[in-house]
Amino acid sequence: MYALRAADHRVVRIVRREASNRDEVFWDPDTGEFDPKALRGVDAAVNMCGINVGAKRWSGAFKQNLRDSRIDPTEVLSAAVAEAGVGVLINASAVGYYGDTGHRVADETAPMGRGFLAQLCQDWEAATAAAQQAGVRVVVARTGVVLSPRGGMLSRLRPLFSLGLGARLGNGRQYIPWISLEDEVRALMFALFHDELSGPINFTGPAPVTNAEFTAAMGRTVHRPTPLTVPGFALRILLGEFAEEGLLGGQRAIPAALENAGYEFRHNTVGEALAYATSTVES
Repeated sequence: MYALRAADHRVVRIVRREASNRDEVFWDPDTGEFDPKALRGVDAAVNMCGINVGAKRWSGAFKQNLRDSRIDPTEVLSAAVAEAGVGVLINASAVGYYGDTGHRVADETAPMGRGFLAQLCQDWEAATAAAQQAGVRVVVARTGVVLSPRGGMLSRLRPLFSLGLGARLGNGRQYIPWISLEDEVRALMFALFHDELSGPINFTGPAPVTNAEFTAAMGRTVHRPTPLTVPGFALRILLGEFAEEGLLGGQRAIPAALENAGYEFRHNTVGEALAYATSTVES
């Protein structure tokens, strides 16, 4: 939002409370309440809804919340975009679509994987059907782990690594498809204005690393050793199903579509991305 406004674009926020100014539009995705007229004259819509998959231990109720926070709002917005004649819809998804790929490289042509996250992503992406059928250019942003100066995974990891408690998870061979927050925002902007991009697009850095490699890189970034390991069985006991899919599995996803379209990454290695994230906090 801030990047678009900095580039002199008008941004209208869709909010779940009463709109307080002309740059806000009310909607209630739970009931399907959304007036498509509010999107008349809008060039593009960006949908990043969805509660954090790692916010708590997965239960049946929480997994349903994960689905409800993504699929229902996407269906409502997609229908409104189609009716209003909006030209572009950028819709969030995740590389979890590919399941646990092991060492197999996954570009945008890779098949759907197995597991709850893969099914969630497939259904989330399918919720854009109304916009696609109306001829809207839909970009499905399959995002990896965003390395942000504030919030996200690093907000939890940084204090542990700074105390010398950074640890490899399980055998450490699972891949982490990282991307810096700066590149995530720049790539989203790139996708907004490049008509050749549509369908699934991997929003990941160009060089995914294993968990062991990420752990070592994080240790070097904060100047602390990383000799520890958290056994997989301990993670499974503590976090249940999320440990298996979210921590002990991973995706060796690469951003083939972005690179083929000419996008140039600001941070090409995980070391560069971690240095950016930590130096921004310290400054």
